[in-house]
Amino acid sequence: MSQHLAKCTKGMLLAGVLASSMAVPAFSQTAQGQVKTGEAQPGTPSPPPATAPKAVPPAPAVARSDRGMKFYKRLYGIDNLAVRVTASGALLRFSYRVVDANKAQVVNDKNLTPYLIDERTGAKLVVPMMEKVGLLRQTSTPQNGQEYWMAFSNKGLIKRGDHVDIVIGNFHVEGLVAE
Repeated sequence: MSQHLAKCTKGMLLAGVLASSMAVPAFSQTAQGQVKTGEAQPGTPSPPPATAPKAVPPAPAVARSDRGMKFYKRLYGIDNLAVRVTASGALLRFSYRVVDANKAQVVNDKNLTPYLIDERTGAKLVVPMMEKVGLLRQTSTPQNGQEYWMAFSNKGLIKRGDHVDIVIGNFHVEGLVAE
């Protein structure tokens, strides 16, 4: 019985030593994190002054990947898809270039209502109708090599870096990043 008790005691001591060796570094890291800025601990150098974080470029859009571009080019005859924040954030401009005019007709169809959908909130934005201008959208017959656009009313909801989807009838683009 005493041998069994001795083995258990040794095992518990070993477990305690291992646990304390893991807990001490973790405890010292949390203790350092609790020191307020401006307070210096004795014997420790002061931290370097904080620098402004570097701007991180937005994640590439799904539609802008090589595979995505090939998909939209083959299925809808368009490429160079982009959404840009314009007019101080009041409008979002969706633009694309036509490479196959026959396939691109669905995107330029004036009978279909285009929507720009915010992926985060699900808000649907529409192309505004101006009294003297009409819809802020090009609906002419598409021609190869030409760039076309449409503007969506924003009211500051979507900002640069937000992910959006474009829906025009059966045409769907997911994951575009507002530039």
